[in-house]
Amino acid sequence: MGAPPRPVARVPARTPVPAGDCGLLLVRLTFGLLMAGHGSQKLFGIFGGDGLAATGKGFAGLGYHPGVVYAALCGGSEFLGGLGLALGLFTPLASAALIGVMINAMVTVSAPHGLWDTQGGVEINVYIAVVALAIAAIGPGRLALDRRFRWGKGGWPEAAFALCGGGIGAAIVLSL
Repeated sequence: MGAPPRPVARVPARTPVPAGDCGLLLVRLTFGLLMAGHGSQKLFGIFGGDGLAATGKGFAGLGYHPGVVYAALCGGSEFLGGLGLALGLFTPLASAALIGVMINAMVTVSAPHGLWDTQGGVEINVYIAVVALAIAAIGPGRLALDRRFRWGKGGWPEAAFALCGGGIGAAIVLSL
C-alpha cells in the first residue's frame, strides 16, 4: 500500500486586466500628459510655450492682476491636474483643478466667441472639463495609484467634489 496522494496546491490564475481599465489608462495618460504639457508651456516655456513672464503679461491683459501669479496658478493647475489624472493620483482633486481652469478660460476668453473653436469659442474648454469630470465620476480604474483609496473607485461624491471644487475655485479667482 502506498501513501495517500498529496494534495496539489492550486495557484489561482491571474485574471487579465479588463479592456475597460486599459482604455481608461489610455485616456488618462493621453489627456493627462497633454494637459501637463500645456501647463508646462505656461510655467517653464517648454514645448513651444512662452514661459511664466510672458504668460503673466497675457493674463494681466485679461484683467488678472498680478498676471504672473495667475499665470502660475493656471499653469500649475494644468500641470499638476494633468499629472494627477495621468497617474490616477488624487483623481477628484486633479479633475477639480482642470475644471476650475476651464471655467475661468470660458468666462474670460472663449464664451464671447460662441461654441465652436473655429471662432475662438468654448468647444475645447468644454471637452476638457467634461473629460475631467467623467474621469472623476468613473474613477481612475485598476491601473491607477488611487485604486486602493476610497476615492479611487469614482462615483457621485467624487464627481460632485470635482465639479463643486472646480466651480468654487473658479468663482474665487473670478471674484478677485
